[in-house]
Amino acid sequence: MRSFHARTTLDPVPSDVVALLRRVDLAAGAEARHQDQLPELLRSLREEARIQSVTASSAIEGVIVADARASTILAGRTERFRTRSEAEFAGYTAALDYLQGDVGELSVGLVLHLHRLLFSRTADGGGVFKTEANVVVDRDLDGVRTVRFQPAGVAETPFMVEELVTRAGSELDAGEHHPLLVIAAFVLDLLCIHPFTDGNGRVARLLTTYLLDRSGYGVGRYVSIEQLFFDAKDGYYVALGQSTTGWFKDGRHDLWPWARFLLTQVAGAYDRFSARIAAGTSAGTKQGRVRDYVLLQASATFTINDIRRACPGISDNTIRLTLNALRAVGHVEVDGTGRNATWHRT
Repeated sequence: MRSFHARTTLDPVPSDVVALLRRVDLAAGAEARHQDQLPELLRSLREEARIQSVTASSAIEGVIVADARASTILAGRTERFRTRSEAEFAGYTAALDYLQGDVGELSVGLVLHLHRLLFSRTADGGGVFKTEANVVVDRDLDGVRTVRFQPAGVAETPFMVEELVTRAGSELDAGEHHPLLVIAAFVLDLLCIHPFTDGNGRVARLLTTYLLDRSGYGVGRYVSIEQLFFDAKDGYYVALGQSTTGWFKDGRHDLWPWARFLLTQVAGAYDRFSARIAAGTSAGTKQGRVRDYVLLQASATFTINDIRRACPGISDNTIRLTLNALRAVGHVEVDGTGRNATWHRT
């Protein structure tokens, strides 16, 4: 699509972006050496990344689910949802889990199917392109809305998505440009087209992790890229806004703000992964401190208050994320909900 129309969009590559590409490539080469090491740690990291990805990518769009309900949904223990947020949370879980298998090459069908899964638990469903014009708006601190850009029209959307998918696939196969730059261009173009009435950002983030993995950058299996996006949410929107400017004027836009942001997050994910592997456990990180206390120091039965006292300076959200990850892999169980919940090591 438009990021691929002009050769100057992807070339020449700024020197700082070249440095980021080298950094990521070196880290990706080291990742392969760890695949057969510490299988229990890797399994724990995968489940932790899964939980964080669903929670963070949903939260970016304002989809928030209470911790107890989130754990139940992530574990697949309910098909009855109390709110639309719970239904969309479950849909993101289904879409992310679908991508864990071999789903084949990038295609329009895959893009539509991820959207279908994302809204599969809601009454209106998904899996179809928008049928009414939409706009992308910004809100300032006072709640004032301003239009950032007008996406592609309804009639042209299917053709633009088809062209984008075809062009991105061809670029990845040709190898003329670095795959990470092709991925950055694809995601930016998809967000500019804005092909769906709702869920565009979540579909784009799902496809980001999928394309990274397909291109040999599998760190998203162990460290949540979506969580890193959430942690840098302001920078995420600023970078997209800067790279969007000019996109609708014959593709006269600057890809590099968005590419820099994406590459920085991927490099950060590899840094986190390397640190966790180097330690053999996650000691030193906040989640690692909680995990080590629960598994090595806590009584067989404990409460969140016990963890707060033993691990000062760690937020309740971090404690709950860690407990949910440990619960998902069978290390702990919980009785009750809320303040009266009691946790047990299994």
